[in-house]
Amino acid sequence: MSEPLWTPSPERIRDANLTRFRAALEERRGLVFDGYEALHRWSVENKEAFWTGIWDFCGVVAETRGGTVLADGDKMPGARWFPDARLNFAENLLRRNGSGPALVFRGEDRAGRGVSRAELRDLVSRLAQAFAAEGVGPGDRVAGYLPNIPEAIAAMLAASSIGAVWSSCSPDFGTAGMLDRFGQIEPKLLIATDGYSYNGKPIDSLGRVREALESLPSVERVVVVPYMADEPDLAGLPLARTLEDAIAPYPAGDIAFRQLPFGHPLYILFSSGTTGTPKCIVHGAGGTLLQHLKEHVLHTDVKPGDRVFYATTLGWMMWNWLASALAAGATALLYEGSVAHPGMAALFDFAEDTRMTHFGTSAKYIDAVKKSGLSPAETHDLGSLRTMMSTGSPLVPESFDFVYRSIKPDLCLSSISGGTDIVSCFVLGNPTAPVRRGEIQAFGLGMDVRVFDDQGRAVVGEKGELVCANPFPAMPIRFWNDPDGARYRAAYFERFPGIWCHGDYAEVTEHGGMVIYGRSDAVLNPGGVRIGTAEIYRQVEQLDEVEEGLAIGQDWQGDMRVVLFVKLAPGSALDGALTDRIRARIRAGASPRHVPARIVQVPDIPRTKSGKIVELAVRSIVHGETVKNIEALANPEALEHFRDREELAG
Repeated sequence: MSEPLWTPSPERIRDANLTRFRAALEERRGLVFDGYEALHRWSVENKEAFWTGIWDFCGVVAETRGGTVLADGDKMPGARWFPDARLNFAENLLRRNGSGPALVFRGEDRAGRGVSRAELRDLVSRLAQAFAAEGVGPGDRVAGYLPNIPEAIAAMLAASSIGAVWSSCSPDFGTAGMLDRFGQIEPKLLIATDGYSYNGKPIDSLGRVREALESLPSVERVVVVPYMADEPDLAGLPLARTLEDAIAPYPAGDIAFRQLPFGHPLYILFSSGTTGTPKCIVHGAGGTLLQHLKEHVLHTDVKPGDRVFYATTLGWMMWNWLASALAAGATALLYEGSVAHPGMAALFDFAEDTRMTHFGTSAKYIDAVKKSGLSPAETHDLGSLRTMMSTGSPLVPESFDFVYRSIKPDLCLSSISGGTDIVSCFVLGNPTAPVRRGEIQAFGLGMDVRVFDDQGRAVVGEKGELVCANPFPAMPIRFWNDPDGARYRAAYFERFPGIWCHGDYAEVTEHGGMVIYGRSDAVLNPGGVRIGTAEIYRQVEQLDEVEEGLAIGQDWQGDMRVVLFVKLAPGSALDGALTDRIRARIRAGASPRHVPARIVQVPDIPRTKSGKIVELAVRSIVHGETVKNIEALANPEALEHFRDREELAG
């Protein structure tokens, strides 16, 4: 059994929200929980009592909860949570008022600014009135084509306050990428900025907006938030007005939060779209609120006054997750731009300056900090930091070591995993339990998370499919333009009927935690042996010469062979000696089955806008197939490095 890298102090365990929640359940229901596993088991077996307990403990604001907690609870999909409840999502995020900070913003080339809770409420009030005056009402779509700025949070809250449905993508999506998303959902109102900055370079947004509007006849009004210029040029945009002009007629006042059903649509999120047109995933207001409260308050130990950060854009579900920190009484910290501009210390500067308590980022960012040689523990005051979160791809064991060695030895490192599909997590942190090297700490409370083998049997210590065997409030309410639910059922419930199959290749550990080895559809299968790509990346990326790897299975002579592409550090070259070292490292650290048949150097590796590498798109290119949606990629030009490679012809 591996020794923990970190164990919470008795004081931290005593003061954790999770401890208080357990105590409240024990007192109210006469229960005794012998540790987290017992609490998790109870939460799954008594799901109605558990989710009611979350509602009460987190103080959900609602006109009524209604008498029924779960209807059609034996159906998956089809279960309906709190079917008689009436509430408003925005009201729950804005329930605290006053001069305390709601948002703190910094752009890579912008001075920081704060927005108080009172200022945020005032802006939401004025925006909600402006939206309503434009005819926006319950069920109408409001689309944001925005960088990660405070006005984006305010616009989302204004839309949800009146029952409109919010959807967004970041402005680094080109016109085609924007239309792939917004063209499907037909927004009535579009909010954009005049531009944004990345790596110090100003980039125009309004040209793309002008072009997109030609194919978005549903849009009746465009609101432009000045970001790059005080007075943006709105020529050629007859539907546009600036934010200030849009809200000028409407004084701030009380917000008339429309009370809506628990399952009223709140968000439309989009799948990555790297294998076709993005799926439009509709999430309900009540389910999103309850799930996010559970994750922030219990699993992440967010308390009123905490300062929560996640490095994200409006094209990734972690932005929606971050916004919900407001409901837990925290300040949401927003960063816009490149996380490596002007250097890798940028986010740690932000953390020090804001007294950040919760630092969320990607596994790839942590690896990049490690490779850069930066040691924030020596260069920055991170005394306020209690929790660090990582997602986007598996966090390798060596990155766990780096965090505790070079960032901070006393923090809860929470590797978390879920997805856009549930706008939340299946597995995540437990602030009252040890952190073990390479493991995600805990299954989400109320989520019957398991790993199934090919026969649908739950297994421990074996690799298989990550599933959830019970309904939970954050399941999508539907897909957009999927009237009979066929696409929704096909996406998650065909592999194991009545069971959510998430598409991750994973293993339950002896400690009750989890290791994720990559996406199931990217699993390699040479000679009939299933191999998770993360198992290869963990080994090869420990070599100083290798910045990043990408592995695929190439169809070859009636079987599959493993091909590894490597992006090397500046000054390195893939000669025979390095090739031998890579193979030796993989053989020793994984197994002979993991050793690639071919290793090929490439100058860049394609990834999505949220930073995930795209094995399936590369596999398609290698096999001469067409990649259906390159607009989903941050660097689509990188795909050309994989086409017609001589090294793969023999």
